Amino acid sequence: MDFLVIDDDKTFRDAACFVIEEQGHYAEGAESGQLGLTQLKEEEFEAVLLDVNLGAESGLDVLVEIQKRHPALPIVMFTAQGSVKTAVEAMRRGAVDFLEKPFQREQFLTVLARLQRFRQMGQRIERLEREVTETKAQNVEPIFDFTTPSMRDVMEVLMRAAATPASILIFGESGTGKSVAARATHQNSHLADKPFVTVSCPSLSKELLESELFGHVKGSFTGAIRDHWGKVKAADGGTLFLDEIGDLPMEIQPKLLRLLQEREYERLGENVTRQANVRIIAATNRDLKKRVAEGTFREDLYFRLNVIAVEMPPLRSRYEDLIRFAGHYLGHFAAQCGRHLDGFSEEATACIRAYPWPGNLRELRNAIERAVILAHERTLLPKDLPAELQPPRGSGNGNDGSLSAGAAVSLEKLEESHIRQVLKQTKSLSDAAEVLGIDQATLYRKRKKIGLE
Repeated sequence: MDFLVIDDDKTFRDAACFVIEEQGHYAEGAESGQLGLTQLKEEEFEAVLLDVNLGAESGLDVLVEIQKRHPALPIVMFTAQGSVKTAVEAMRRGAVDFLEKPFQREQFLTVLARLQRFRQMGQRIERLEREVTETKAQNVEPIFDFTTPSMRDVMEVLMRAAATPASILIFGESGTGKSVAARATHQNSHLADKPFVTVSCPSLSKELLESELFGHVKGSFTGAIRDHWGKVKAADGGTLFLDEIGDLPMEIQPKLLRLLQEREYERLGENVTRQANVRIIAATNRDLKKRVAEGTFREDLYFRLNVIAVEMPPLRSRYEDLIRFAGHYLGHFAAQCGRHLDGFSEEATACIRAYPWPGNLRELRNAIERAVILAHERTLLPKDLPAELQPPRGSGNGNDGSLSAGAAVSLEKLEESHIRQVLKQTKSLSDAAEVLGIDQATLYRKRKKIGLE
């Protein structure tokens, strides 16, 4: 935690800051109420220790001013001239605790521990409120409702691994729901009531990313005007999710390896070794084996992360889920926009099925949201969908030369075109056979018949 100690007695102020930092926290001092208010305006603190007697100033008046500007900030009052009346007045004005000088070290540590519990309770309430908001407004991915066997297998592995402290590595293209799967794993684990903290690896420069991850001390780099605790500290006891870890700079990789192996880390610009109690889940759309071969990703880090590994299948190989997901999004956005829609027309459904969805769930979600907003009728039509999903006008052929449903061609030619497109979009014969709903032997014969062997 970050504390501000407001006291006009320098000896006491310095001693209080020393004890606070000795307990692993951060503390700054202010010799007057006005200086304290200025520091609270310029910096963020998580608790204030305030003396009742500040020379010409009244600590009780300063307490009221802090409460006006920072109503959620916990304040502990202390004084060398304590009385029941003063304590009652301090609590009435908003103080969370009162400590009489001189006090024993154990008494002071008890107050610090109480403040830390107060802060943790506040963080838990904030986290629960945030999760409820995300669930209602943003997190609409139907992550647990799958028909595709490959997706059910992925979630089964994740749910079994959730109960263990093992590191998890989630592969998959952008938009396949890796972060949603990571959060679902956390929520179904023994850490569900602890923090879930995300670090986006490609979003910051090397120096800022290292600070974001491990924290820094004042003066460790330009702009570091005060000590800062990183995401490792914020995730203490819970899950640290490293999104797009394939883009993690080489300079930071040894420090992450140390965190995984030794459960230790150091803040930027500091030589104090700290213990970390976090569970690591990482995700990437990169081929990490290839990056290891290229020398841009450490092999030992790859193997340390790769304890439990799963790959989120792309949407184009999950045709059984596709239309149900589209219907799920339609219901969500129709309710959000206050619209009453009956569903998709047969032609719109055919357009959704025929499109390869390179952006996966994220692209599907955006396309359906757009269609719900722009639809003129109660049924969604092809014209309501993005242009790339709509069949080309005046032709039975797709932009890539494939045939569209309803084209003036024989069923044999339509089947051949469909098989060719599915084979292009899937990684293996087994995946293609699963999409087509036939066994591999049948697919082998059809491939041979149309000259693909």
